[in-house]
Amino acid sequence: MVSKYKIILASGSPRRKELLDGLGLNYEVRLLPDIDESYDEALSGEDIPIAISRKKSDAYRGTITRDELVITADTIVYLDGEVLGKPHSEEDARMMLRKLSGRTHEVITGVTLLTTEFQRSFACTTRVTFARLTEEEIMHYVSHYHPMDKAGSYGVQEWIGYIGVTNIDGSYYNVMGLPVQRLYTELKKII
Repeated sequence: MVSKYKIILASGSPRRKELLDGLGLNYEVRLLPDIDESYDEALSGEDIPIAISRKKSDAYRGTITRDELVITADTIVYLDGEVLGKPHSEEDARMMLRKLSGRTHEVITGVTLLTTEFQRSFACTTRVTFARLTEEEIMHYVSHYHPMDKAGSYGVQEWIGYIGVTNIDGSYYNVMGLPVQRLYTELKKII
């Protein structure tokens, strides 16, 4: 895919970089410090990560040139109307995994594409079902893997995904943090 834009990935996530690499696009990572990721508590579902990805995108206005396209994204784990973000402690991570155990939740990623001419956003939702996890499995995952930098305290591509995920309805890559097929479709429309 040849682009008329220089593509900027506005994310430090190694998973998002890996997924964007998989599309074979030339891009650079550009990070701005201290972007506010708060959102209006009245929002629900897909509106939450879209609002956050737009807020991230808005921070890049005035920093890009006419030939640049910025990709911002935000992923949430959503269970019964509650956002399970990144855990603040190991106990917080264990608590989130207990909540997800034996249940189905949604992983929702909001993506915003920004140029000097336009801003477009979309969301992708994937339903993920976990088997009932034992306390030993939860403790093992939290102590041996990296739940602290992941929404909902888990990475589907890690051990917990191997032993715990019984069903995925929707994009697997969305659960990793970037709905690459949908992103590719949206990029084809503009580049």
